[in-house]
Amino acid sequence: MDLDDLRAELDEYAKPEKKQTLSAKEQRIVAGFEDIQRFYDEHKRIPQHGESGDIFERLYATRLDRLRALPECAELLTPLDHQGILNGTAESGASDAVSSVREEPPGYGNDESSSPSDDELLAELGEIAGGSLTELKHVRSAAQKREVDEVAKRETCEDFDDFQPIFERVEREIKNGLRVTRRFKEDASIERTNLFILGGQIAYVAEVGETIKAPNGDNDARLRVIYSNGTESNILRRSLIRALYKDDTGRRVTEPDAGPLFSDQWGDEDVESGTIYVLRSQSDHPTVASHRDLIHKIGVTGGRVEARIANAENDATYLLAKVDIVATYKLAGINRTKLENLLHRLFAPAQLDLTIPDRFGKQVKPREWFLVPLNVIDDAVERVRSERIEGVVYDPATAELIDTH
Repeated sequence: MDLDDLRAELDEYAKPEKKQTLSAKEQRIVAGFEDIQRFYDEHKRIPQHGESGDIFERLYATRLDRLRALPECAELLTPLDHQGILNGTAESGASDAVSSVREEPPGYGNDESSSPSDDELLAELGEIAGGSLTELKHVRSAAQKREVDEVAKRETCEDFDDFQPIFERVEREIKNGLRVTRRFKEDASIERTNLFILGGQIAYVAEVGETIKAPNGDNDARLRVIYSNGTESNILRRSLIRALYKDDTGRRVTEPDAGPLFSDQWGDEDVESGTIYVLRSQSDHPTVASHRDLIHKIGVTGGRVEARIANAENDATYLLAKVDIVATYKLAGINRTKLENLLHRLFAPAQLDLTIPDRFGKQVKPREWFLVPLNVIDDAVERVRSERIEGVVYDPATAELIDTH
């Protein structure tokens, strides 16, 4: 075997040439051409010039002119051009597209002096978009997406009936001024039974899980949060803090504040003298009939109690039945709205759980009836008169008022 034969045989075992890597410029050229290919796959035609096309199509059409005009681009892209875009043999609408390219309007030919540059088209596109295309103004970070997902992961609260009275009471207390809402601060704490407003919904922290360590080393905990729209989530405490802080309408709902019950000066909702009244229903509802001596309606009025109850049998608030006045207490210099809210909150653990149809068949749940003995109500009023009501709670198990101080 001579040297030529040996070389020929060895060539068969020669190592294949390494695949040529693309420069940054070549990568940009390929990426730009792939945009054009995607446009063709979607619209079944080559991008065209003219005002009838959107800015992206005009951009792709100008780019395609450049790629066709530069031999080095054609050499680089021809192996990738399986649709025949560069040489005008593209299928499915190719003839119309090629004709459109050949019959371009004045100013859009292959003459670089007349064609708008990519930069010019990008600048025009930037004006339409309201800024530079390189500025990701509306692209959320991964952390922001996680926060939004965390807040959005809510499911139906199966035991919402247990929490609905809380939301109804809170709404009344906010309306009556017993509670207020305050702007949430980033470093604010979140504890069990706290109430917030997030995304237009009242949020109640029903449970706080065990303390865990966040990735940054801070303490965190998994919460069970119930929302006033009947949903719940198991959001992390720190995620809820961030969501409340970033929500322009995010608020903390304060604890009830009875405020000054007695005063020498009265506002629009204050009266010089008010009457606490206690009523007993004549309803024949089985629950009421079997506990008639224990079930009482407690209220405060600035007028005559008799006038207030004149139409009781037609009002679901009075259980659609006549009522008996079993006790009245006159008080001077009292804010009756705050006093009534205070008494209702005091006896809330013994609130009557009863739903009845009103005159139109709609189910209603009267809120001002309580399973409380009359002597306990007497005790509560006496504590109000002597201003010793602060820190007092009612224990339904023992039917007694308990001083927590």
